[in-house]
Amino acid sequence: MNELSALSAFIQRYYIDPIIYDTSYNPVDTITWALILGLAVLGLIRLLGRAGIAADGRLVAYTLPYILAGSSLRVIEDADMVAAPWRYLLITPLIFFLVFLVTAASLFITSRIWKDGFYSRYAAMGFIWTALNLALLSTRGWQNFWVIPAVFLMGSGLAGGIILLGQHVSWLGFLKDKFTRMILYAHMLDASSTYLGVDWFFYHEKHVLPTYLIDLAGTAAVMFPLKLAVLLPVLYMIDRSLEEPSLRNLTRLTLITLGLAPAVRNTLRLALGV
Repeated sequence: MNELSALSAFIQRYYIDPIIYDTSYNPVDTITWALILGLAVLGLIRLLGRAGIAADGRLVAYTLPYILAGSSLRVIEDADMVAAPWRYLLITPLIFFLVFLVTAASLFITSRIWKDGFYSRYAAMGFIWTALNLALLSTRGWQNFWVIPAVFLMGSGLAGGIILLGQHVSWLGFLKDKFTRMILYAHMLDASSTYLGVDWFFYHEKHVLPTYLIDLAGTAAVMFPLKLAVLLPVLYMIDRSLEEPSLRNLTRLTLITLGLAPAVRNTLRLALGV
């Protein structure tokens, strides 16, 4: 019984409480969700193969609306527009599973109905979902709408500068790929939104390592070099090591999601003042 009680307390502390109270991540759940994410990518490759759907560049591009839908859905919970217990489904990591299930269902249904021409319909469903979320959020009123263009301009300038630098630095040649540029852009938007949120609006970062470094540096501007220090070597390795097309493309989609999803969520929260 003591072992069961200890296990129950461990699960409660490191997995359940962070969801119920929407608190910061901890090292245990961070590693767990990262492992699950990796396994999910591998599982998705098998599912797509069995369904006869190619994990190509088109699939990556046409899935982007669902990232926007998931992020805006998360802000609906931030704005206290959903009551418990349903709100728990909109908190990380449960919202990832929810959005994944809806996205997968949309993908398989549209591919079955429209065959090879399903991509535009698949994307349209994601855009409609996003539009409905934004319409609901707009009823709250925009308190700091200027944040949206500010994040866009800051992220665009930084990503654009690094891409231009890549044209003159040989080892940054992998930045010529359009999806690699998209990953970089998504994470520069994320870093920009975090910087504005923490330094200008006094929000706090939830992830373990960024929190430590922000506290150490005394500013969330540390997110820019941190992102680049992690992202550029990873993108280089993907370019050189991942030759299997499906794994490469789904890894790219995962990295885009990890940057774009928090960027959109942070920006909408700041703009709405929630």
